[in-house]
Amino acid sequence: MLADCGHVVVVDDDPSLRRMVIKYLEENNVPTKSASSRTEFNRLFAGPPPSLIILDLRLGQDDGLDLLREIRSHSDVPVIITTGHRPDEIDRIVGLELGADDYVVKPFSLRELLARVRAVLRRQEMGRVARTRDPERGGYRFGGWQLERRGRRLLDTNATPVALSKGEYALLLAFLEAPQRPLSREHLLQATRIHEDIFDRSIDVQVLRLRRKLETDPSAPRVIQTERGIGYVFALSVEPF
Repeated sequence: MLADCGHVVVVDDDPSLRRMVIKYLEENNVPTKSASSRTEFNRLFAGPPPSLIILDLRLGQDDGLDLLREIRSHSDVPVIITTGHRPDEIDRIVGLELGADDYVVKPFSLRELLARVRAVLRRQEMGRVARTRDPERGGYRFGGWQLERRGRRLLDTNATPVALSKGEYALLLAFLEAPQRPLSREHLLQATRIHEDIFDRSIDVQVLRLRRKLETDPSAPRVIQTERGIGYVFALSVEPF
């Protein structure tokens, strides 16, 4: 499956789980390497880049979220995070906010993991083909702000760049493509490509983060307003360019 585009890296401090995942993925034609710690992973990452990373957020003495931050600071490689049950729910939210592409909850089905790996790689390839055929261009102006699609750059009213995470950019783009229309949480979840079975409160976290960057007073939002019982609406008029 990945013969032409690299390999998957499994980062987990449980040796039996690593062996089980590697065996299953390789039996299904997915070349796989593994690491048990941040140090081992960094050594691997210094070589040929992986096509996808399966990252456990509980890495013994290492913090998987810190490693995810480090990965996202210099790479867009797809990441599937693995976590425990409900006590780790906040970790899943933070992981998705930091740029993870999907998650699975332990103990997980190997068939489900393989399906998610294939789905994430398919989305990655579709995105790459779409960018090749139709590079992002133009952008949107709203309330003195400007979002440039090329480079994914947001400029405030003083033309100062404002950093956006991958999730924040996708969410803002969803709003700008449908201004002054109520958008459901489900619609926004799909637009930000979070897996459909995550509980919908996660979109509230993303909206809060985006409000902190766009609003003069996030506690009294005028740009992204709540539509009770529906979701959210981008209240400003938007001008494409």
